[in-house]
Amino acid sequence: MNRTSARALAVARPVIQGLTVLNLIYLACLIVLLSASFLMNGWPERALGFDLVAKYPQASYGLRGIVMVGIAGAAIVHTVLRRLLAIVDTVRNGDPFILENVRRLDRIAWSVVALEVLRLIVAAIAAAVWEPGRIEAFSFAPWLSVLLLFVLSGVFAHGARMRADLEGTV
Repeated sequence: MNRTSARALAVARPVIQGLTVLNLIYLACLIVLLSASFLMNGWPERALGFDLVAKYPQASYGLRGIVMVGIAGAAIVHTVLRRLLAIVDTVRNGDPFILENVRRLDRIAWSVVALEVLRLIVAAIAAAVWEPGRIEAFSFAPWLSVLLLFVLSGVFAHGARMRADLEGTV
């Protein structure tokens, strides 16, 4: 392992833990916002300070829908961060090529797919409520990252098989 990799690995655990805390705070804020949207008279005008519903009659439903999608997204991100932390720990322990990491990478890849679907749902809500007929541009980067995660999972699977073969010959 080169020095850059070693430094990145040393920083990875506290960064992922910090991101996990921030994500949980974000999730809590979204839950409070969603709850307030049902309890507050004059939602969302009073919270925003201007009458959005006059121009966009479905705005309150659209905002609530986007917040619910955000809650789902935060939950998915939490699972990704937990799995990533577990992978980092196996790397730190010197034993990353295990079948559990293959499963973790597969689940992370599917989680990224789910996050991208949620992004498309938010774009559809926005298009329906605020900008009828306008759909957000498709982005290739998240889909490339999904492909990369599945390829990396395959690399880990191959490494785990090689490791098992090597242990069998010793």
